[in-house]
Parts: sequence; C-alpha cells; structure tokens
Amino acid sequence: MSDSIITKKALAMSMKTLMEKMPFNKINVGHICDMCDLNRKSFYYHFRDKYDLVNWIYYTEFIETIQNQLYVDGWIFLNDICKYFYENRPFYINAFEVSGQNSFQDYFREVLHPFVFNYLKEILASDENDENLEFFSIFFADAFIVAIERWLKETPCLPPDDFTNLLKTSVSGLAKKIVCDMNDDHSITL
Repeated sequence: MSDSIITKKALAMSMKTLMEKMPFNKINVGHICDMCDLNRKSFYYHFRDKYDLVNWIYYTEFIETIQNQLYVDGWIFLNDICKYFYENRPFYINAFEVSGQNSFQDYFREVLHPFVFNYLKEILASDENDENLEFFSIFFADAFIVAIERWLKETPCLPPDDFTNLLKTSVSGLAKKIVCDMNDDHSITL
C-alpha cells in the first residue's frame, strides 16, 4: 500500500472516530491530525477540507467495493447501501446532519442519482417517459435519501433487510394502486 493511501486511511480513521463522539461542525482539521499524529500540511496535501474527507470515506469504503458488482436488481443495490450505513451508523448519522455546500447529502445524491437513473431507464423505457426520466430519477433518489436518513436516526433502528423490505413493499404497493386506478380510469397517463 502506498504512503499516500496509508496517510488517507489514517486521516479517515481519525475522522470516523471523532464523528462517533462529537458533531461534525465541532470537528476541525487540527482534531483530525492530532488524533493520527499527522500535520495539517499532510491533511491538505490529500484533501481540500473535512467535507472532502467524509466523501472520500464513503467512496472508498462503499462505492469502490460495489463498482465491479453487477446488480440485477436495484433493491439489492439499495439493501447493500443500507447495510453499509447500518454498520457505520454513528458516522453517517453525523454526516447527514451537515447541510449546505459540500454536504455529504449532496455528494450521496450525486453518487446515487446515476444508479437510480439507469435502473429507471430499464424499467420505464419508452419514448414518452424518456423526457421525464431525469425528473423520476431525482424524485426517487431524493425519496430514498430522506428515508435512509430518517431510518438511521430511529431508535431502535430496524435491521437493513427489514427497512429495505418496507421500502420495497411501499413502492410496489403504490405502483399496484396506480396501475389499478389507471385501469379504472383510462385518462391517467404516466
């Protein structure tokens, strides 16, 4: 492992440890560096700011590990996300609290959106849906983000499989209701 990766991982471990104990907005670069005996120069050589570090943690711990997997079902992908967040719950509860520019929520949305877009593209493939696909994918990505954030904060927090099953049941139940209503009233279109 290169020295650069070792340094980044040390900074990441410090950040994760700190975020289990204190709010993100109370953590500064000095705290992170002190915990792993590195200097600020080392931190800024690798990361723009603490927001960049949080996003790097998510990318390297989750996204890099799933990039080579072929998900045949979007629910399996969503369940894997939930399992990862559940295993790192204190860290991500804290990360989701950050709002504004460079927030983890914005970064997570950027990462999640293409997965949702591609999944919906396969499901809703038709000329009339193509122009609305961007809207649909933003809607579902945002809905999943809000649901995940709320779920992580619940006490007790449902196991990931149970939470994903509830999401799947609610979405499929709504879809069935819409299809039923469409059959009853032919004027409704998607």
